[in-house]
This record gives sequence, C-alpha cells and structure tokens, in this order.
Amino acid sequence: MGKTYSPVGIKKILVANRGEIAVRIMRSCREMGIETVAVYSDADRSSLHVRYATEAYHIGPSASSESYLRMDKILDVARKSGADAIHPGYGFLSENSQFARKCTEAGIKFIGPSAESIEAMGDKISARKRMIAAGVPVVPGTTEKIADEEEAIRIILGIGLPVMIKASAGGGGKGMRLVRKEEEIKPAIRSAKSEAKTAFGDDRLYIEKYIESPHHIEFQVLADRYGDAVHLFERECSVQRRHQKVIEETPSPIMTPEVREKMGACAVAAAKAANYEGAGTIEFIVDDALNFYFLEMNTRLQVEHPITERVVGVDLVREQIRVAEGFPLPFKQKDLKMNGHSMECRIYAEDTDNNFMPNPGKITHITEPMGLGVRCDGYIHEGYTIPIYYDPMISKLIIWGRTREEVIERMRRALYEYKISGVKTSIKYLLKIMETPDFRNGTYNTHFIEKNEEFLNSKVNCDKHCEDIALIAAFFEHASRLQVVKKISPHERALSSLKGWKNLGRRAGMLRL
Repeated sequence: MGKTYSPVGIKKILVANRGEIAVRIMRSCREMGIETVAVYSDADRSSLHVRYATEAYHIGPSASSESYLRMDKILDVARKSGADAIHPGYGFLSENSQFARKCTEAGIKFIGPSAESIEAMGDKISARKRMIAAGVPVVPGTTEKIADEEEAIRIILGIGLPVMIKASAGGGGKGMRLVRKEEEIKPAIRSAKSEAKTAFGDDRLYIEKYIESPHHIEFQVLADRYGDAVHLFERECSVQRRHQKVIEETPSPIMTPEVREKMGACAVAAAKAANYEGAGTIEFIVDDALNFYFLEMNTRLQVEHPITERVVGVDLVREQIRVAEGFPLPFKQKDLKMNGHSMECRIYAEDTDNNFMPNPGKITHITEPMGLGVRCDGYIHEGYTIPIYYDPMISKLIIWGRTREEVIERMRRALYEYKISGVKTSIKYLLKIMETPDFRNGTYNTHFIEKNEEFLNSKVNCDKHCEDIALIAAFFEHASRLQVVKKISPHERALSSLKGWKNLGRRAGMLRL
C-alpha cells in the first residue's frame, strides 16, 4: 500500500529576516503565488525587502536584539497579518529551536526542520554522537564536554597535537581555537569558553584532531516528512577568512566521482539520522588524500545555496515551501544531475585595505553586472544607507558557465563591471583572488588566504585600475575647462565639461600601463 499525502497549501509567508535573503525568498513566493509579509527595524525602513513584500510591519529599534531576534514581536505580526507560515532565512532565528517550537505552538508553520532536529544537530557534541551511530566518519575527538583544563590536557595529548578546541553550540568561527603547542592549551580553553559564553550563552567545549591541509566541502540535502532524502551534490567552501566563507563553487575542483558518491551517501544518512525535514547542509572536512570527516550540520538555507540551484536546476526555497506544505520530494537521487560549473562571490561593504573594517554608508551609485550566466542577489539601491547594525554582506554575485575556466573569466568580467559608489567594498579583493594561481588551478585549501596574503593585499594592479586613471584624468579636464571657458553660460559650461569628462574617460579607460 502506497503512502498517502495530505498537503496543505500555504497562502501567506512571513519572512523573519532582512536584506538579500529576504528578497530572494520573496521572489520564489511571488512565482508560487504566495503573499509575503516583511518585518523591519528602524534602520531598514527603506530596505528593498520592505518594498518588495506584499505587506510590511515595523518591529522595533535598529539593534537586532530589539527587532529581528524578538520572537514575540515576529509572532505577533504573523497573527496580525494572517500569515500561515514563517520562513527564517539564515542567521537570526533560523536555527533557534525555541522559535521553531513557538511557531508550531501558535499554529504557524515553521519552514524548516522540527525543533527536535535543530536541537539534535545544533549541539555539536550531540551531532557527533548521532553521526557515529549512523556510520558517518567524524574527526577523531571527544563526544562529551570537557570537564576541566587538566582533563583537556590529557585528552589532547592522547589525540595528538595539533587540535581544534570548539564550542559545542558554536558557529561562524566563534569559540574556536587552534592549539599546536602544549603551553597553548589552557589559554585557548579559557578564551574559547569566554567567547562561546558571550556568543551563545553556552560555554561547553569539545576537542577535535586538526586536519593540517583541510578542504571545507559541504553537501546540500533535501528531506521530506515521509522519510525520503536526497543530496544535491557538493559545494567547495575553502576560501575563508577567519573561518568565514568568501567564495564558494560547485563542483569542487578536488572531487572525484567515487568520493562524491561516498560523501553524498553519508550526507543523506546524516539527514535521516536527524529525522530531518526540509533543506539542510552537511559540512565535511576533507584532507589531501580525500579522506572526509563530518564537521557539522547547518539546519537552514545556506548563504551559498544559489550555486547549487544554478548547477542542479532546483529552486531550493520553492522545495522548502513544498516540503513544509506536506508534499513529497518531486525527484529521486537518480533524477539529479550536475550541469556545468557555478561560483559565488560574497560582496561586503568593508575596507579591505584597513583590516576589512565594515564600511557602512550611503550608496550614491550602483551598476550591477549583467549578461549570460550572471545572477546578482542583493538588496541595496541608490540612495540606500547601509546600516551599521548588521552583517556587512550587501550582495552575492553568482556566475554559471560550462567549465570552471569559463566561470572564472566570466566572474572577472562581472566583478569588473560591478560598480558601487559611496562605500568601500570587497570587489577589488575578490578580483585579486580570481588572479591568484592557487585559486585558478583549483589547488587551494582553507589556508589559501593566509598563504597568498601578500599578493591579495598588494596595492598595485594596473590592469584593473584603468577606471581610476580615467576618473583622475577627467577631473583635471573638468578643472581646466572651468578656467578657460569664460564667455558661455553656466549650462553650456557644464555640458562642455561633461563631454570632456566622457571623452577623456573613454580614452583613459583603454590605457594599459
């Protein structure tokens, strides 16, 4: 006897998030004929997600602790607006089991896994135990919290240096310390515990053997409530700075068909072991010999999900919603194929020449790249002021091509066309990465930025600074015309200067020093 399904159509979704991910979710909702509700803080009154939604509600001051992290306010808006589901996006409340539980208790569908699954996989110690039971390889280390510093020393010396000390409730690189020497153990434990307590309210730590030349590879999974699960192949996420991803691509340049099949099977087993429902990501550490180990599970939509969408041809947000409505997965593993190559660059409003300091401010001009294989997921617009209160990522540039080589060249072109004025961004830094030999030949690992720091931080790159030359030349042309043009009207003078600016800019733009 076959399975029976009782789907319930979702008519209105409250997106409990902001910025580019809120807009991206709303786009899929619009295609599905689902109304959307935006919530916004004081700082986000003019943000694109507020304009794009069917309706929008103010939920508090700019600080996220008083707005986007306030479960009571968000649930109150859901009731007032008549929303029958909430999509949390990523960050904020997306992996908060208490919020998922409160949504269910209020009769509002949480578009994501159950609170129990979030708790099981959100706690790193608990997740390690489940993976071991499911036969998924894990990095050698502890499966219980560290009792004290003396016990930690005994465990670490037993595993062998180097090791990583990690927060059990951690994420985003917080509460992590690399220990290479015995005298570093106690200071590392103390600082990791303090950071974990501040960031997560939980100072429990565990220990893992440190893989010397690690690759960070993750598998996208989808699972429905009927026990079926599939993976949508891997993403290579090894270009990282301070444990934060900078560039992601799929397929991974180091992957083989045999290893992909094994890792994919482990990813599906991990999802099933967690009784998972919806979209999630299984993260692995892979060494140079392609031995792989479970790292953690992200029980939400990932920032880098668009590259999977582009290569596999599946709208992950749409599938999240369909699973939440009660539909079974519309495909089996054998139906899923990879087509071409895709890469994502995260665009940040930050000063890469000043230790990557966030650079909030008013956008005076923006020109997004276009053309074959180019997708921009962003939320800024001309006149918009980037607030200081949130993550400085302002957009994601996603490129598709038939081959990795084609994608890199297309990404270089698109980054060159991407113009944002008013704030400093990471665009030129990303261009440097595209030119780095280790990246171009696909031999990089998580030490890539550290290894290539001198080149990436170098100031001179003549081929990419022609626009700067054009602007300087245009300024001098403008100034000289103001001095020599005496007998024409102010309007004619302005037009004359503008023509000179354009012509000189075009000529300078063709220079190659």
